[in-house]
Amino acid sequence: MEKKPHFVRREFPPREVSSVSVSLALLLAAVLLLNALLYLYLNKFYISSGRAETDPSLCPFGYFKLGSVRNCSPWLSCEAINREVRKLKCVGEGAVKKVFLSEWKENKVVLSQLTNSELKEDFLHGLKMLKALQSKHVVRLLGYCEQQFTILTEYHPLGSLRGLNETLHISKYKGMNTWHRRLMLAIDYVSIIRYLHSSPLGTLVMCDSNDLDKVLSQYLLTSDFHILVNDLDALPLVNRSAGRLVKCGHRELRGEFVAPEQRWPYGEEMPFEDDLMPPYDEKTDIWKIPDVSNFFLGHVEGSDIVRLHLFDIHAACKKKDPAERPSAQEVLDTYRKVLTLLIREAAMPSTREML
Repeated sequence: MEKKPHFVRREFPPREVSSVSVSLALLLAAVLLLNALLYLYLNKFYISSGRAETDPSLCPFGYFKLGSVRNCSPWLSCEAINREVRKLKCVGEGAVKKVFLSEWKENKVVLSQLTNSELKEDFLHGLKMLKALQSKHVVRLLGYCEQQFTILTEYHPLGSLRGLNETLHISKYKGMNTWHRRLMLAIDYVSIIRYLHSSPLGTLVMCDSNDLDKVLSQYLLTSDFHILVNDLDALPLVNRSAGRLVKCGHRELRGEFVAPEQRWPYGEEMPFEDDLMPPYDEKTDIWKIPDVSNFFLGHVEGSDIVRLHLFDIHAACKKKDPAERPSAQEVLDTYRKVLTLLIREAAMPSTREML
């Protein structure tokens, strides 16, 4: 008589089954907790770091808050600036204005004054932009005096982005020198470009950007490691419906940093003539994003991984045809996705170790 095969069902001892169940439960809980923390963190990041255009700490138009003061004060007038603001020392000078570290009611502030009367239109344009674009992306205006060509703004002790790498080597800030924090700065920068391209005034082009050093000088690093645009003297308006494009200045621009359409298109044999130079649009700002972001990312551990994830969007930014480049919003969306992905990937090894 043929014997039927006898299958033996293996049963785990109760203690082993219990151990596996507990481990699986811990893993599930850890993953859920990780996702919840990641969601809360990124939600807080996008709101608190200036992703939102509105800011509950901002005052109504024509007012400001400074330091720990809870109430909003009106922008200081000529009379108030002359009476209440005390210059301490000159901290910078450009083609348009001289900048003084100053004091107002025991608060350090920045006083900017026109130095070249031939450039007063640029100065007044910068003031107009500063007033109209007040937001979490722009340095805070405290007052102005058009008659004396004077502007008063909030003081940020870390200065312009030109000193970023030096700041990150100070012992107090070494903990900030990570791929994560550097990518967040790049996101801040692209957020500002996106804000300018969709501003309340229309599509604005950041024209003071002919080389990396010039770009970095236009932005401030705040004490909580975010970026504000500070210099708005050269922000022409693109209006496609009216057929209005822009040109950044009246001189020939050279070098790989500026976009191809900003360079003289008729060769060395034909001398540059401003009247013959074709105008262009805001996509010149997009061309420069990869170079500026490369500066932000630096050479810390993990920065090359970030660059790898940004390779495709940066390649698109460098398309010769401006129409083929992405919008600032598309670049910003990609940067945010990469940040989310890399934070999740960095956190997963810790979750596995819990097992």
